[in-house]
Parts: sequence; structure tokens; C-alpha cells
Amino acid sequence: MTKKILIANELPDEARMIVPSDYQVDYNPSDVPMSKADFVARLADRDGLICHIISTVDDDVIAAAPGLEVIANVAVGFNNIDVPAARRRGIVVTNTPDVLTETTADFAWALLMAAARRIVEADQYARSGQWSAWKWNLLWGADVHGKTLGVIGFGRIGRAVARRAQGFGMRVLYYDTTPADLPTERDVHASRVDFDTLLRDSDFVTLHTLLSPETRHLINETALREMKRTAILVNASRGPVVDEAALVRALTESWIAGAGLDVFEDEPKIHPGLLPLKNVVLAPHIASASRDTRLAMATLAVRNCIAVLGGKPPITPVP
Repeated sequence: MTKKILIANELPDEARMIVPSDYQVDYNPSDVPMSKADFVARLADRDGLICHIISTVDDDVIAAAPGLEVIANVAVGFNNIDVPAARRRGIVVTNTPDVLTETTADFAWALLMAAARRIVEADQYARSGQWSAWKWNLLWGADVHGKTLGVIGFGRIGRAVARRAQGFGMRVLYYDTTPADLPTERDVHASRVDFDTLLRDSDFVTLHTLLSPETRHLINETALREMKRTAILVNASRGPVVDEAALVRALTESWIAGAGLDVFEDEPKIHPGLLPLKNVVLAPHIASASRDTRLAMATLAVRNCIAVLGGKPPITPVP
């Protein structure tokens, strides 16, 4: 029987070419989410779905596709999918871990360095024509080397971020509900501490946790007030982990020194209070956006979908 899949949004040609020629593919080449009505209608008779994080696959959408066998998300996160609803119906949900780990860790460091050394401000200053002479006190930033890095969420990406800190001679602390094994801690020279200790002792706090009811607004007013006034917050995980309204106050009232953000509470909207601030670096959710990595993510999602529809185990099922 011919398998039918829906590719809900733009996907590279190289990834789509992996789909067997006898599959019936409904492909939406846009990078704009479909309306819910259109999404439900096009998914109704499909066996498989390949989607990005911009597709909301809730209980209503899943219920409208009685033959659906697999939802392959082109992302490591999966908060756009009602996973319990899928599992109740025997639908396999997959994501794309590993292939984006190093690229995302690179970008977290790019945000950290840009915020610490005021790179965006410096670029704007140089381009604007204001730079007329060398000045002793021009755009002083914060040193990174020899400081303390606090990593919240010590999974694949958090560990990759911690590993990079060795090159800067940093002390590394981490907070995670599940401790890493001792060889892993030794490998990245990291020590597990409680949440409050990490906030109080870290010069840089970087977030790499999944979004869950427990982590929503994990970084709230209380947490921000615990951090050093000289600290910098980096978020390359999920936007709602940070209470943006509280962060605006923290940045404007100097509870902390700065921030680097790749994700936001209500993407693509950004809290208007963040936009005029010079002490925050803003990026449009591009931590995994290298060509090689995005292609690897798309390819893995397609392979997951094909594996399940072919009666094989998924390559990277959502845990």
C-alpha cells in the first residue's frame, strides 16, 4: 500500500530526495505555518508528518489524522507537539538530536562573547561614523577567560558548551535534575551545584534545558535578582524558560549586566522592552542555522519518517 506523507514546510531538496519514489508526498514549500484548518485537511489521510517547530501539532490536529503513524520534528525540541496525545494513539514522535549539538553550542558562545565584549554596539559605533579617534574608555566590556560559567541543562548541548569553556580557562558549574556521570564531569571539568548556587556564583549563565511546566519561567525575577550584577545571561534553548518582562527590568535596572538571546517567549514577537536596550544581543532563533547542520536535521527527520513507515524502529525517538 502506498505511503502518504505531509511535509508541512520548506525542506531542502537533498532531504526530500530521500523519500522513496513510490510515496505520495504533499509538500508545502512555504516557511509560513499553514492555518489550522488547512493543516488538518491536508494531514487527514496521511501516514507520516514531517514538520518544523512552527507547526503546532496539538490533540485536535492529531485526532483528525486517524492513520498517522509518525510525526518527525525537524528540531531537537518538541514542545510544538502534544507528545502524550500522539502516544495515546500509538503514533511515534521523533526529533533531531546530536546533529545540531556542536553548531548550537558554537552559537551560544557567539552570543556570550558578543554580549560580554559589546560586539553589536561596537559594530554600530564603527558603521555610524562616530569613531573619530582611539579612546581609552571606549566600549569597555567584560573578560571571559578565567571566569565562572554556569550551565543550566547539562544534556548534549550544555556539555558541548561546557567543553568549549576549557579553552578560556573557566570554572564550570552546572545544574540539572539528573547528574552527569563522573567521567563526563571530569571530561568537561564541570561541577554539579544547586540552582541557587549556580546563579550566585556564575559570571555567565547559559540555558540549555527543554521547555516543560517545570522550566517555564525558570529564570524569573527571583532568579535574576540572585545573579551577580556583572553577570550575563544567554538563552539558546526555548524562549519561555525566561520571563521576558522580568528580564527587561533586570537589564534596565542593572540587576544583571547583559544578555544574549536567540529565542523568545512569543516568537517571532520580541518583548518591546528589549528592543531599545544596548546591553542585550538579539538573534532570530538561528543557533542551528548553518547549512550543513540544517541539512543534517532535515535528512534525519526524513529518515526517521521512512524508518517508521517501513516497519523499522525510529532512529531518534523522542524519549
